[in-house]
Amino acid sequence: MTSDATPARVPRHLAVIMDGNGRWAERRRRPRAIGHRAGARAVNNCVDFCIEQGIGALTLFAFSSENWGRPEDEVGALMKLFLNALEREVDEMHRRGVRVRFIGERNRFGPALAARMDAAEALTRVNDTLHLTVAASYGGRWDIANAARRLAEEVAAGRLQPGDIDEAALGAHTALSDLPPPDLFIRTGGDLRISNFLLWQLAYTELWFTETLWPDVDAATLRQALGDFAMRERRFGLTGAQAASLQRTPPSGTHE
Repeated sequence: MTSDATPARVPRHLAVIMDGNGRWAERRRRPRAIGHRAGARAVNNCVDFCIEQGIGALTLFAFSSENWGRPEDEVGALMKLFLNALEREVDEMHRRGVRVRFIGERNRFGPALAARMDAAEALTRVNDTLHLTVAASYGGRWDIANAARRLAEEVAAGRLQPGDIDEAALGAHTALSDLPPPDLFIRTGGDLRISNFLLWQLAYTELWFTETLWPDVDAATLRQALGDFAMRERRFGLTGAQAASLQRTPPSGTHE
């Protein structure tokens, strides 16, 4: 389906794996760093689109825990691009009412970059036009393990009983616990997997994949994804009739 999404079916929260920057550059016989720069421009297009469509939250997978194993020069170029983007874009994001924050193992970044991340979060903390979350040095398994570790610390301190640990307690300690789960997940670049991204949060998310490389993603691509999302029946483990009548968020522990 390629029809435009109706206002009633626009996702509250969009999650995106921005894949294909390196291949975009290689096809043009350019260094991979050029592809990452082109990908940064596509981020701005995606932010514009979300604001125009009234999407409240956008979570972007910028750099995974596994990406630290890439060639050192590529990692270095990515870190420099990341730092430059923060210095260049954050004031404009703030002007537009975008809240910027980061999830992942921040202690793995250098002090200059970590400081810029902290400053961006502090500057935009009260904005609510769009909640933009950048997953950097992030992994879904790390997220779940980190939540379990925090619960274990509460048990060890006597503030929590093991029997009190349930899905709600664990979920409250994962990243993005203050946002609704993603309604729609998009992966560009042709791969058909979620690659350790938001494993806890994507339990009932609608998945949409495209061969389009991330730097080539534009409003037309995103409208196609939203049009497909608008046509899907989301049951959350219920019958179609139940889901249509209740129009509710997914109950924990149910299976489609």
